Amino acid sequence: MAMVSPSLLSADFGNLQRDVEMLNQSECDWFHLDVMDGVFVPNISFGFPVMQAMAQHAQKPLDVHLMIVQPEKFVKEVKALGAKVMNVHYEACTHLHRVVQQIKAEGMMAGVTLNPHTPVSVLEEILPDLDLVMLMSVNPGFGGQRFIEHSLDKTKRLRDLVERTGSKALIEIDGGVNRETGKLLVEAGADVLVAGSAVFGAKDPAEEIKFLRSL
Repeated sequence: MAMVSPSLLSADFGNLQRDVEMLNQSECDWFHLDVMDGVFVPNISFGFPVMQAMAQHAQKPLDVHLMIVQPEKFVKEVKALGAKVMNVHYEACTHLHRVVQQIKAEGMMAGVTLNPHTPVSVLEEILPDLDLVMLMSVNPGFGGQRFIEHSLDKTKRLRDLVERTGSKALIEIDGGVNRETGKLLVEAGADVLVAGSAVFGAKDPAEEIKFLRSL
């Protein structure tokens, strides 16, 4: 059974409280919050004022994904949201070990995200310190993109590496996740599925979450 972390990037921002309440009533495990800065990725999403508004109504743990440069500057702000997971990009952190320790020192799960072009082998030395690894199965910066097929093999390689290093890290996948790709990803070793368009574009989002969770 997969965990499901719906991406609020695909929610209706004009009816954000309504969509948050819908997720509260659903079987989803976490709320996935995608922060984009227009520098690390070619788009801007939302920042801390909007996330604080979400957090006030959210009854599920927050899974905060920082697609930004210098994410270490915001560790305490993410913690102040009440976040369970803080996810930073390998490509954005010159001193990744230090950032991971900062996140853990605040009592959050430390997650590291890899872009599609980055091999899983770069995490070998730090995997035992991580609580979660997220693979981008699209290029970060925009919702609704098509799933990159080689992400399935990459997920398998990461699963092998997690087991070989004795890491307890969960494997999360973000990008192009739907019923078909979700099933293949879980079979490849994924633990957590991030779904945006598939959930919020569905006729019955709660039913879609329930299906994804059953994979």
